[in-house]
Amino acid sequence: MNKTLLLFVFLLLLIGQTFAQKVLQTGKQVQKYIVVEAQRRITKNGHSSYAPYEPFQTRTVQLLQDFHPPVKPPELSRYGGWKAHPRKATGFFHVEKIGKRWWAIDPEGYLYFNMAVNSITTGKSERNEKAVIDKFGSAQNWILQTIGMLQENGFNCAGSWSDYQSIVEANESLEKPLAYTINWNFMSSYGRERGGTYQQPGHTGYPNDAIFVFDPEFEIFCDKHARQVLAYKEDPNLFGYFSDNEMPFKLKSLDNFLSLPLQDAGHQAAEMYMKEQGITREQITDKHREEFMAVVGEKYFSIVSKAIKRYDPNHMYIGARFYGEEKHHEKFMRAAGKYLDVVTNNYYNYWTPDSSHLADWTTWTGKPFIITEYYTKGEDSGMPNQSGAGWIVHTQKDRGLFYQNYNLALLESKNCVGWHYFKYQDNDPDAKGVDPSNTDANKGIVNNYYEVWQPMMEKMKELNSLVYNLIDYFDKE
Repeated sequence: MNKTLLLFVFLLLLIGQTFAQKVLQTGKQVQKYIVVEAQRRITKNGHSSYAPYEPFQTRTVQLLQDFHPPVKPPELSRYGGWKAHPRKATGFFHVEKIGKRWWAIDPEGYLYFNMAVNSITTGKSERNEKAVIDKFGSAQNWILQTIGMLQENGFNCAGSWSDYQSIVEANESLEKPLAYTINWNFMSSYGRERGGTYQQPGHTGYPNDAIFVFDPEFEIFCDKHARQVLAYKEDPNLFGYFSDNEMPFKLKSLDNFLSLPLQDAGHQAAEMYMKEQGITREQITDKHREEFMAVVGEKYFSIVSKAIKRYDPNHMYIGARFYGEEKHHEKFMRAAGKYLDVVTNNYYNYWTPDSSHLADWTTWTGKPFIITEYYTKGEDSGMPNQSGAGWIVHTQKDRGLFYQNYNLALLESKNCVGWHYFKYQDNDPDAKGVDPSNTDANKGIVNNYYEVWQPMMEKMKELNSLVYNLIDYFDKE
């Protein structure tokens, strides 16, 4: 074999080794990653499908250089807060910026990182209902055992669409309560009363993607709707309120509102904006679109925040779960940030969160953020996995590896105060009348018989139990 051929073979081996275990530079740290294969969701001409498997760089706890898990886990408060660094207790959850990092603070005054699962509720299909009785004996036993399972694996909160009423009742008998959130659905509830809304995959649809925020009746409705929070005003276990989910805050909002009927309040508001700017429809630019997008946000968040805080000044207003382009527009985010305690974003299509996004959201709003939706689906579940927005991976272990990689980037950002994984239970293909985005996918941490996907959960628990140590590790870099 000649020297040229030997050199060629050596280079091939070197490239292969580098691909399998690459070295990433992060400041002074050197961190290795493994490769996990995944299928990304692609949408073309309104139709969704999945691309072929491709490799993705994946960091894990065990591959962090110079990170050594402690022999003794950190001492935690009854809420899962970190007892090592007490702050002033207010009796309720709140957020603070301490040094360069944002923190949630639990009711007892301890640093707290919010780790939740969405949709902690029993399924409504015949199979799900039977499985609850077979496994737990009753709905009461289900919630008590489920809270125990979540806390055992490092979760300390219930995310959106959870059965918060059952959690409130269970907390009365628990030494360690589970924090919870409530989504009050201000705009979608008003829309059902007003008329004009419809179901889209994952969220409520509005005419021409134009919400009813300029209706004079909306503010009156919000004041009445917000009185429900009085029942929870004094509960220290409540983490915060969502006001809605995935509303269409679009760059084309100005165009969308102008396309409404002439007598519609939204159309009239758009015409008024154009008159103030001294422009015609032909003169609309993206600068005008961005400004009007912020006008819509200002109107919505000012009304809803005022209503919530009037009846409950104790608890945090944690946003409307942004899901689209709105979170990447500075003017809109600045408008929303004036009224939020925490920004909440549903953040898909990123195997590893983009560090520039994580920085921009807090720079623009002046507030920390929580990622309130993300997930992967395992091929080994045997489910079709065609509905929903998450990735598809080969195995449940790969789902857990994704969880570690994704959340390590959030911890590293210093602006994140929590994550909410979507979701508690897999979709049941036999269920009737469900949201089109939740029909056939392995999204849950448990299956349709309430059995935990253990290989995934092992990786989740490993990360969750080390959150405070990992924060300390990243802050000392």
